Amino acid sequence: MILQNNILKEYLKNVYFISGTACGGKSTTAGVLHEKYGVPVYRIDEHFDEHRLMSDPAFQPSMNRSFKDADEFFGRTVDEYEDWLIKNSREQLDFIVLDLIRLSHDSRIICDCLITPEQAAQLTVPERVAFLIREPVNLADQYADRPDHQGFRNWLESASDVSKAKAVCNETLCRVNRRTTEDIIGSGYFFLERKGDKTPEEVAELVAQHFAW
Repeated sequence: MILQNNILKEYLKNVYFISGTACGGKSTTAGVLHEKYGVPVYRIDEHFDEHRLMSDPAFQPSMNRSFKDADEFFGRTVDEYEDWLIKNSREQLDFIVLDLIRLSHDSRIICDCLITPEQAAQLTVPERVAFLIREPVNLADQYADRPDHQGFRNWLESASDVSKAKAVCNETLCRVNRRTTEDIIGSGYFFLERKGDKTPEEVAELVAQHFAW
């Protein structure tokens, strides 16, 4: 079954998407908006394991790929790692959309996610999506330093050569983020770049104004 974009947009009309690049401030901004407006936040990272249990290797092969250890995971080439990340994101999107349709039936919800401008055009209108971006530098450390990413930190540090694992991870994340940033800037969508010149509250207020809250 294929749902046409106009149907998806109607069923997702109560969803406000906050997307962008890694470490761009998506989760922080979503949290501030939740505190100020009481709108619940759906964070896609928190649902990956749940979605993986429902997935089928025939249809979601990347989500179902397993690795025996961190050496195998980070021992891939940057091209292989990048391709796996992109496919994982695409495969999980169907599960995310169905969750959002159910959860936003009669009330607003914020989706803290990683969707591209192309995907945003299929799911919603420009007034309900905000992109937050950041210059991709040392993303492996920044990503691992977050309190909610300690599992990833432990996985990274279990590699036999942690420095090499970090280098591969950082190059991959930087490449993905650089391409995503270029796509966002050239898309015409609303975006904010994280430069340290605004507080989380100021960023959230700009996003709220864009959402017309």
